[in-house]
Amino acid sequence: MTDSAAPADSARTARSGLGLAATVLTGVLALYIALVAVGNITDFGTNQQYVRHVLAMDTTFKDDHLMWRAITSTALQDTAYVAIIAWETAAAAVLVWGTWLWARRDNARARRFSTYGLLMLILLFGAGFIAIGGEWFAMWQSKTWNGVDAATRVFLLSGVALIINHLPARDER
Repeated sequence: MTDSAAPADSARTARSGLGLAATVLTGVLALYIALVAVGNITDFGTNQQYVRHVLAMDTTFKDDHLMWRAITSTALQDTAYVAIIAWETAAAAVLVWGTWLWARRDNARARRFSTYGLLMLILLFGAGFIAIGGEWFAMWQSKTWNGVDAATRVFLLSGVALIINHLPARDER
């Protein structure tokens, strides 16, 4: 091996390491959200109750300054739940495709599709569950129907995966 071959091998190793990390993280989140979506479809009623209670705010502090936000229409609650499931399913499909592209070493397209899927998770868990559910509907006040901690875990893991997906390989610097 010549000295000129060493940097190329080093760059290939770095790209492989980052590519592997991006593949694994994207794949783990694809598996997670796919299982969540399948669970919500096959056991519709369990998390339907969760969404209904969060939107109805029936287990939060009974503060008149907040309770006007409650959505008590079961039709609207169920519409929100179906929209969540559709979003989860779409995110799972995008992340599975991103994982497949990472595995095929189609890095540019893998990065793009993984970014779309990871941002979908960040929107769902950050904007949807943490901000809207947690703050607007005061889910954090509920001892029974509080999903803020679980949402935060997925939000943070998605953020870490997004960062790893966008780290440049040595040959890109």
